[in-house]
Amino acid sequence: MHLDKLPAPADPGRTAEINYSARESWRMLGIMAEFVEATERLASIRPAVSIFGSARTPPDHAYYVLTEDIARKLSDAGFSVVSGGGPGIMEAANKGAYFGKSPSVGLNIQLPHEQSANAYQDISQTFQHFFARKVMFVKFAAAYVVMPGGFGTLDELFEALTLVQTGKIAGIPIILVGAKFWTGLADWVKDRLVDEGMISPEDVDLLRIIDKPEDVVEAIFAHYEKRGFTPSLAEREIQLNL
Repeated sequence: MHLDKLPAPADPGRTAEINYSARESWRMLGIMAEFVEATERLASIRPAVSIFGSARTPPDHAYYVLTEDIARKLSDAGFSVVSGGGPGIMEAANKGAYFGKSPSVGLNIQLPHEQSANAYQDISQTFQHFFARKVMFVKFAAAYVVMPGGFGTLDELFEALTLVQTGKIAGIPIILVGAKFWTGLADWVKDRLVDEGMISPEDVDLLRIIDKPEDVVEAIFAHYEKRGFTPSLAEREIQLNL
């Protein structure tokens, strides 16, 4: 056999690119499956309230105790309580609901650190992708209750505000719990974002700051007093395009 007849050596870079493309295609199917499974699993939890807050809050902290109290009151009032399923404030939310009358739901996320599923979940769903998980927080929520937290909590808060502001979801109560923690942020929103024309003055009204657990429950019921908790056909259509 002549040297010219031998096959060309394999190109490692080309092979790696083909493998990556195949993996990316399978990843798309995995994302679709994640949405389908979660939607079917959570279909029965309405009305629900999503509670957010720090994963780093220990059980003896005042924020943990306050969250547990709020979640128990919401659960006894007939709301499923949805948290991120991990430790800290998420655990407190699930714990309060777990011992209440309505389901405790944990939307867990696979992370290299900080996230492990807490033990207080009637319904547990694990996600690989943050964006799929975030859609489920919004899709089933009649309200957002936002406890003190870090970047992840702020991410969820401002995503909810953006979705309501832009009409991508129906207006829901977005409640910040703890005036001492949240007032500085609320003042900055008013003093900077409104004053410099980054948002409209009425956008500030999308936020409410409340301290007492019973007032959180009352504010949610007051919002839905005239319309009920069942999404209208138009609102369901909007949700399909989240």
